[in-house]
Amino acid sequence: MAVVNFPPVDLADEHGLLALGGDLEVESLLLAYNRGIFPWPISDQYPLAWFCPNPRGIIDFSEFSVGKSLRKFLRHSSYKTTFNRDFSSVIKNCQSIHTLRNQGQTWITDEIVSAYEKLHQAGHAYSVEVWNHQDQLVGGLYGVIIGAYVSGESMFYKAPNASKTAIVSLIERLQKTETTFLDTQMVTPVVASLGGSEIQRQEFLNRLKQAKQCKAPHFLIPNE
Repeated sequence: MAVVNFPPVDLADEHGLLALGGDLEVESLLLAYNRGIFPWPISDQYPLAWFCPNPRGIIDFSEFSVGKSLRKFLRHSSYKTTFNRDFSSVIKNCQSIHTLRNQGQTWITDEIVSAYEKLHQAGHAYSVEVWNHQDQLVGGLYGVIIGAYVSGESMFYKAPNASKTAIVSLIERLQKTETTFLDTQMVTPVVASLGGSEIQRQEFLNRLKQAKQCKAPHFLIPNE
């Protein structure tokens, strides 16, 4: 049964943990993301966990920047970027690579993979793929889309700068739409290198509300 409600987000603890339990049905995920909440499984030994951290990591497009070395790489790269060409391969690569790097542990569980594949089929999850000159998938990312709100959930790379190519290509396309920021949830070193920063939760929720009322980026909508 889909989740019918969540506690107020200001009840989240200092780590952003808001609630435990529930399921990953499409309706549950949409309810969560519409309120700025996302699932982040802690362990197989614990119930499903839902988070709404304060502060929140984003890349505001007015602060977006690409360093000289990465810009030079992108200028001469033979990589090709596509959108929604192979969502399943992207999320499964994210799962396998994160599992390998974290000694068998990852928040991208089989249940998460299945749930976001269904969310993709429902038109609210997208993927970015990066291909080499042999048409091999070497990097990518996936995320959620609701109106002009876009998140970046996870990314992977198998070749130099492939994940950075994915996120730069995504943002440069989004800058031509009504989307004004990318929700990254946290600020990792890669996010920080591209101009990412933290904002207060209430500011994020205000921006989320506004973004949901704007037109969705056409190129990210699956099956269109």
